This record gives sequence, structure tokens and C-alpha cells, in this order.
Amino acid sequence: MTTALWRDSGLAVTQAKDIREPRMDLQADVVVVGSGAGGAVVAYELARRGKRVLVLEAGPYVPSRDFSERFPEAMEQLYQDHGSQTNRSGDLLILQGACVGGSTVVNAGVCFRTPDFILRDWQRDFGLTGLTRDSMRPYFERVEKHLGVHENGEHEIAAHARLIRAGANKLGWSVKPFQRNIRDCALTGHCLSGCKTERKQSMLVSYLPWAVAHGTRIFADTRVTGILTDNGRATGVRAQVTGSDGEPVASVTVTAPRVVLAAGAVQTPLLLLRSGLANGSDQVGRHFACHPSLYVSARYPQPVHAWRGAMLGVYVDEFMAPEDGGFVLEDGGAGIVELSMTAEPGTGAPFMDFMEETRYLAGLVTLIHDHNVGRVRWDGDNKVIDYQLDDIDFPSMKNALKAAARLHLAAGAEQVHVPTSEPLVIRREADIDPMVEGLENQPHHLRMVSYHPQGSCRMGADPATSVVAESGETHEVPGLYIADASLLPTSIIVNPQITVYALATRIAEAIAASA
Repeated sequence: MTTALWRDSGLAVTQAKDIREPRMDLQADVVVVGSGAGGAVVAYELARRGKRVLVLEAGPYVPSRDFSERFPEAMEQLYQDHGSQTNRSGDLLILQGACVGGSTVVNAGVCFRTPDFILRDWQRDFGLTGLTRDSMRPYFERVEKHLGVHENGEHEIAAHARLIRAGANKLGWSVKPFQRNIRDCALTGHCLSGCKTERKQSMLVSYLPWAVAHGTRIFADTRVTGILTDNGRATGVRAQVTGSDGEPVASVTVTAPRVVLAAGAVQTPLLLLRSGLANGSDQVGRHFACHPSLYVSARYPQPVHAWRGAMLGVYVDEFMAPEDGGFVLEDGGAGIVELSMTAEPGTGAPFMDFMEETRYLAGLVTLIHDHNVGRVRWDGDNKVIDYQLDDIDFPSMKNALKAAARLHLAAGAEQVHVPTSEPLVIRREADIDPMVEGLENQPHHLRMVSYHPQGSCRMGADPATSVVAESGETHEVPGLYIADASLLPTSIIVNPQITVYALATRIAEAIAASA
């Protein structure tokens, strides 16, 4: 291997272009698979305790200076499957980051602690008695301090968010500013394309550099293909380094007594299934959830310019509790390309007319507390994500859509675009219930997207119904841990990044104590 070129890039990452030998044998105390919210935190927490840590990331290393701030290019450059990852039927886009820093590079910086009622469900239904509000508080506080999490100031409430806040206030609904992990937001609205100014405290600019400062080595372009064991205990991984042209560069074997999987709720179960490990209970890949979301756009009489200012300003939690509806409405800024996909205006002249109106559009994102009905699996060499919006969750989706329409109209919108595959527009309150109740839970009818895949290797006290214990260690393979959103036993209804950070911190402590 030649001297890594990271000195020119700002972060010590070995990339495929830096490697000359066709085979590498490496040793570490802990090898971490994935460099996103879970992997980066585990790497830092263990490295600062003196452990030799090695991080393997399948995606490329893209320094912030190379972010283009153009969403279609970012999808190609930074996202899993170049932004085209879907469920099996193709009617749900499942977005995940696939780069050094993972999804934290391309999320909107929203930070929620795990809701108390979710933690209570986990204690009651999965025996996770150590995950109480009080026991988790120190972990939340630690990561929030590290990442500069703060409530949006008034200057971070953009025009589109002020409309939403005004509508909620008129209806008497609870509305709050978001908390975000952003320092001195530049208000560019390009969060989903990577923060070129490095003000968003993603793993790329926070925990990973800190881990490297404590000696962690990071390899990009390096996909783990199997987990190694000896007498039933994890002993390392094997991996393949691939160049940007798709050609294999080197095979890698890492010997380590602790293996931490943090590749996300899709890749982590696939790796376990490929390795034939930790699945004696047939739970690996099952119970997948993803907060299927709708972006509900509406036309206002005055220009809004939804792409200006902070991307996310406020949210409505009036309906968050299950007994109140089980959904959240999030104000969401969007670029012109994204807005073009929020309605069905047709083609030709009607489409051009719609696009000429985009400066008048504002949007709301709906998040529902979906049930864990999905499954991630292999079909030969092809990954499959089985997930359809379940009939049990369809009422929540419709209620969230009704609430979004009602909120837009209360805020002064002239028309609300129903995000379906047919051109449906709501113009008055009386239209809401009959139009939304007329929708059917059919594939390709709703324009759904998921930003929060989770729950495919769930955590629990019972090995018969879960994959990992409360410590993050798999029930069946000593030394093999999971520290990403795949271990969440249920969907958590809110953006999960802080939950993953906090759990990863806790899991790192357990690993350090076991070593």
C-alpha cells in the first residue's frame, strides 16, 4: 500500500486508489463495519479508550469540498444504489447514505430523543429493562453536547416553516422548533446533498475525525463479504476493495476479537444472512420498518421559495402519541427537482405550468409509527426488501394526510396536492375527508419515500424473538455486536439518528467492559 492520499483530503481515509497490494491482512482489537451513526460513535468511544479500531466502509470517501449542492448529483454520489433503492414492488424509495459518514452526511440534521412511550414499549414487550428514560439520559446528553444539538433559532425558521407554524397555531395544534446538530447554520437548504460548509455535525466532520485522532484507521471502498468465526466466536471479517470503475483492487482479511456491524438496517441483516450467523431464531432480516412518508405540497397565494433558508424549521407533535393518531408532521423545505415529484401534473404544457408555480409551493412531511411488517432477504445474489404499507397502518397514513391538508389550508394555501399517482387537488376543507377516504391501499398509488429504515435485527431479552441482547451483542455469536438502526425493536416514529448515537455509545461501553 502506498502512502495514503488523505493528507490532501482532510480526513485520514485509505481509498481504493491508495492500495497497491492485491491482498491485505490486518489486525485490530475491534473491526467496525460501516461508518455512519452507529459505526463512527463506536469507533471513537473505543479508540479513545485505547483500543485499536479499524473501520471498513463500503461506500466512497467524498470530502465536503466535493459536494455539488445539486440533489440529483448527490443521489448518484452519496446514496445507496445511487438513490434508487426501493422495496420489492418499487413503490417505496428507501434512501440511505452510502459514503464515509453514512446517512448522517445526507440527512436533515433533525434530532429527537427516543420518545418515552417507545422506551416503555421496549421494556414491556422486549425485556429491555435497562433502557429507561433515566438510564438513557446521560447518553443522549453526551452525544447532544458533542454534536452541538440545539433548538432552531428564529432565523432558522424559514418562510415555509413560518407558514406551517401559523397554520398550526390557528388550529391550536402543538408546534415546536426542531432540534438539529448544526453549528451556525448557513441556511443554504442543501442538507440532503451534504453540507458543503461542514456546519452540520455529521459523522464525517465529528466522530470520525475524533476517532482517527485516537488512532482509528478507516478504509473506504471496502465492502465486507463475510464474518469470520472460530469455535462459534467472532474473530474478524473478510472484505473486498473495489475501485471507482467497479474493478476489484484487493481482498482484505481483518483479524479482531470484536466485530461490530453498523452497516444499516438493510446491509447488516444481509451480511449476517450471507455469513449464516446469529439466525438460529430465524429473526435476522424480519420486522423491518421504515416510517413510510408522504411529502404533501401546497400552493400558496404568495411566493414561498421552499428551497430558501434552513431546510427544516418546525414540527407538529399534536398527534405523536399512539392514542392521538401515531404520526408527526414535519415542515420540509425542498428544491425544485424534489418539488417536481410531489404531484401528478401530467406531461407537456401542464407539467411546465406546474413547474412555473414551484416558487409558490410549501411542503409537509408525514411520519407514521408503522408496524414492523417488512423483511430484508437475499434472492440469489439480489437483495430484496419486502415491505408494503400494511392495512393496519393505512388509517394512520390517511389521518396524517388529512391533517397535513387541514394545516396547509389553515395556513392560507389555495390548493393541496395529494401525493398520489393520479392528479388529486384539495381546495377546501370540505374536500379533505371524502378525497382522502377515497384512496385505496394499493401498490404504486401513494408517492412514498422512507428516510428511516430500521428494525431488521431487533434487540430483546429473548433469543427466540430477537437477534441481539441489550448490550448489542448477538445472542448466538460471542464477540459479534450490532450498533445501528437495525436493532430497534419497533419503529420509533421520529428521526432516529440520536437514538442510534445514544445506543451506540452504550454498546461501546459494553464492548470496552468485555475486553
